[in-house]
Amino acid sequence: MASSTQSPPSESDQQVRTIRFSAGDPAEAVNWSTGKRTFVVVIGILLVVNSTLGSSLSSGALPVLEKEFNVANREELALPNSMYLLGYVFGPPLFSPMSEMVGRRIVLQLSFFVFTIFSIASALAPSWPSLIGFRFLAGTFASAPISVVGGLYADLYYDPVKRGRAIAVLIGSTTVAPVLGPIISGFISHVSWRWSFWIACIAAGVCWPALLFLPESFGPVILKWRAQRMRLEDPTVKVIAPIELQHRTVRDVVLVTLARPIRLLAEPIVLICCTYLAFEYAIFYIFFVAYPIIFEGTYGMSTGVATLPLLPIGVGAVLACFISVLYDDVLRRAQIRQAAWAQLEEYRRLPLACLGGPLHVVALFWLGWTARSDIHYMVPTMAGLLFGIGIELTFISLLNYMTDAYGIYAASAMATSTFTRSIFAVLLPLCTDKLYGHLGVAWASSLLGFIGLVLACGPFLLLRYGSLVRKHSRFCRQLQSEGGLYERSTTAE
Repeated sequence: MASSTQSPPSESDQQVRTIRFSAGDPAEAVNWSTGKRTFVVVIGILLVVNSTLGSSLSSGALPVLEKEFNVANREELALPNSMYLLGYVFGPPLFSPMSEMVGRRIVLQLSFFVFTIFSIASALAPSWPSLIGFRFLAGTFASAPISVVGGLYADLYYDPVKRGRAIAVLIGSTTVAPVLGPIISGFISHVSWRWSFWIACIAAGVCWPALLFLPESFGPVILKWRAQRMRLEDPTVKVIAPIELQHRTVRDVVLVTLARPIRLLAEPIVLICCTYLAFEYAIFYIFFVAYPIIFEGTYGMSTGVATLPLLPIGVGAVLACFISVLYDDVLRRAQIRQAAWAQLEEYRRLPLACLGGPLHVVALFWLGWTARSDIHYMVPTMAGLLFGIGIELTFISLLNYMTDAYGIYAASAMATSTFTRSIFAVLLPLCTDKLYGHLGVAWASSLLGFIGLVLACGPFLLLRYGSLVRKHSRFCRQLQSEGGLYERSTTAE
């Protein structure tokens, strides 16, 4: 019996049936009850909140860390955040493809367990080098939810509107949680800098009871389990799951599956989207260094209070989610009345990025040229509202666009986005002190604004030429062919 489970029959055997989901099959994630899918969506949000909250928790504690560990070089103070985000570079190319091989649940549970361990280690770190090392390891395993949960939601919803709204809420949490990190640590670090990291451990502990009951959602793996169970119960049954047709050697796993997120960068759509998202993400983390420069240096605020101007960014992110829902309604009504523009695939997602990009640019110029001692601090603070709306709309738009384009390999597309933007978020904040020191607040922000203006052209180009690019994309055709293995049918072949 065990051998029949471990060794599936060869597809060359004419009597072998390839099992697939039947219409309305309750085992398929899209057919789960609303309550069960909502439960999974909430778990995904909780995991991502834990991951992204940890990415900025050290920001508000930097003055205390500087004194505690006698950090001589101020540029080193960016390392607790940067090393955590460096983990985001190395984790996604591993975790996302693995979730498409062994399933979402085991990858999320194991990675979150290790993340919890290294969050505890960070709180107990005896030295500056050990803290930096633990932060890197925590970030590496914290990257799993960021890159896998988008694929998890793609499993739950075939309807692009429902899936888009779920991902919009998810993306909102990736903006709101990092905004809260510096505020929490800015105030609690005066008790002890270690409490900045104990907060992360407490948040992780809250997630664990729900995470233990996370069901598997990845269709190909569910079918594989079904085929194994059928062969175990009756060794004479010759059935095989589509994923078992892909005979992977170790070389295949390394060069094909694990390399898929890297290979996706050859796709023009992925390259344009990831470059733009990487820049916006880096600006977001630059703000965690720049805001103390602006609001402590220009307005004389204390460390904790100087983090409060970050709050409008989170408010803007929430407002962007509502804007996204409103656009979905407008699009749906246009599709019902057969409006020509609403029938185009690119118009489902990209207009939000076409709005968000300019708002992001305006926010940078607004912040730079109003942060002066003779202008009330609320004026530059409110630039964060526009920034939050802009970055959130862009992320909602482009991540959903890539999810739609790459189907069951959405997790790999998310991994590509995660590690590229993390590279930017690691490197650019290290230059923030010198950038703002040499150019000043106004021109440093303006330089970033001019770069953002150029990159904001990307969504407009995809809006015009995206369908043509997808049509001639070799990788998209390959993905479509591979995806056909998992299409639903009412009978086994």
